[in-house]
Amino acid sequence: MSMDDEAVGDLGTVLSHQLFRALGDPTRVRLLDLLAERCRACSVSELADCLDVDLSVVSRHLALLRAAGVLRARKTGRNVLYEIQFEALSEVLRGIADTLDRAREDFENPSTCAMGTTDQEEPHDGH
Repeated sequence: MSMDDEAVGDLGTVLSHQLFRALGDPTRVRLLDLLAERCRACSVSELADCLDVDLSVVSRHLALLRAAGVLRARKTGRNVLYEIQFEALSEVLRGIADTLDRAREDFENPSTCAMGTTDQEEPHDGH
């Protein structure tokens, strides 16, 4: 997914629930940390050895991270090696940061915002 197209959109466009779901679990964050520490692709069993979690659970976590675009998998013989997609993840996170910056600028300068129904009416007391 390219942030070039999404970065010009609104905040809802770039805030992927799948990405935040993937990064919102402590075990998945630890898996990313382990992969980054090792500076190389690792197998499910290598990663499971470092965690107090069953191999099948680690495999499910890795699959979710892969589906969210955080990891890539490459088969080598009988093993599947996982590695962080640094460039793609950086691009997505940078796009989110850029969109947040633009939203903040719009918030600070209401004349650039699409006003819609933001006017608040005075409360009616029934008279």
